[in-house]
Amino acid sequence: MSERKTFILFIGIFVALWFMPIESERFSGAVFEALALVKWYAREHVILCLVPAFFIAGGIANFVSQNSVMKYLGSQAKRSVAYGVAACSGSILAVCSCTVLPLFAGIYMRGAGLGPATAFLYSGPAINALAIILTARVLGLEIGIARAVGAVSFSVIIGLLMALIFRKEEAAKQAAMPVMPQEESTRSWKQDILYFALMLIFLVFANWGKPQDGDAGFWGVIYAVKWYVSGASLVGLLLVVWRWFRRDEIKSWGSSSWEYARMTLPLLFGGVFVAGLLLGRPGHEGIIPSEWVSGLLGGNSLGANFFASLAGAFMYFATLTEVPIVEGLIGAGMGKGPALALLLAGPALSLPSMLVIRKVIGTKKTVVYVSLVVVMATISGLLFGTLFS
Repeated sequence: MSERKTFILFIGIFVALWFMPIESERFSGAVFEALALVKWYAREHVILCLVPAFFIAGGIANFVSQNSVMKYLGSQAKRSVAYGVAACSGSILAVCSCTVLPLFAGIYMRGAGLGPATAFLYSGPAINALAIILTARVLGLEIGIARAVGAVSFSVIIGLLMALIFRKEEAAKQAAMPVMPQEESTRSWKQDILYFALMLIFLVFANWGKPQDGDAGFWGVIYAVKWYVSGASLVGLLLVVWRWFRRDEIKSWGSSSWEYARMTLPLLFGGVFVAGLLLGRPGHEGIIPSEWVSGLLGGNSLGANFFASLAGAFMYFATLTEVPIVEGLIGAGMGKGPALALLLAGPALSLPSMLVIRKVIGTKKTVVYVSLVVVMATISGLLFGTLFS
């Protein structure tokens, strides 16, 4: 950082501290909510969500050949294959907007094209079968179907548009990317698949959310056995690593995993704090009064749909929490169109995730990606609200 920028930063921090309204009850309450949200995030999303994701990303960096990534997800891969793999693999994970980030960074840095990588980035948190079913049950069948159709189509369309907009930069990146020689492995491809499958099984089942009370169906059965499956997959992973991996491979895997953690965690915690400071936790107030948000979401105007998309993009939603939040907003007067717009933009984005995405692909691409999500969610909400108001 230059001396001038450092000086301006110091001046800005000094002015902010000088005028900090600590005597304001709303400000002090917002600080408490920000810290409470960070505490909740650390307890609920780091050990079981992010840590496994870091190890998966580290495994991709070390044990997935660059040729394989470029064959199926590279910019020169067949589009139907690349976007099909990206959308399907992202939807199988069903993770939140933060947990998908190390995986996105792993495949992008390994050689995946920008289009398939961003399709994966959107599909992971957005195409969640349980969340879509819950949406249909709680908010109505039509909004559940609209969310499913919108999420699947968004992942492919956004990926294609990102690839089109930045085609020259992506071509230069692919041409400049050195093809690293793949070290001879002592394992078969089946053993490597089992290694990754066990990590993915742990990630999915350890974070399986509790169904609604009284739900004894398929989702309830999975929830009842989640820890048995998670424990078995973890034991299996330890055995696989012990039997099939060399010591230097394990060391390299751990080093790569730590690099992703070091890159991601500070930005995520900082983003969660700011999001909590501005908007608070669900049911609690931040600096921005909740009645302002509710008042701007009524009806089905272009402004209401745009604000719902924009607010959803900056808010942080843990997996499945968006449904009761939207249910409460609808009860406070939110229109059906803005409700869908928020459901399409909110789970896929958050302020913390934007900070990490920017570090991976740069400011310009991040702004375009976020803008595409917000604009498409706005248009979808406006059309849905017009048809089903």
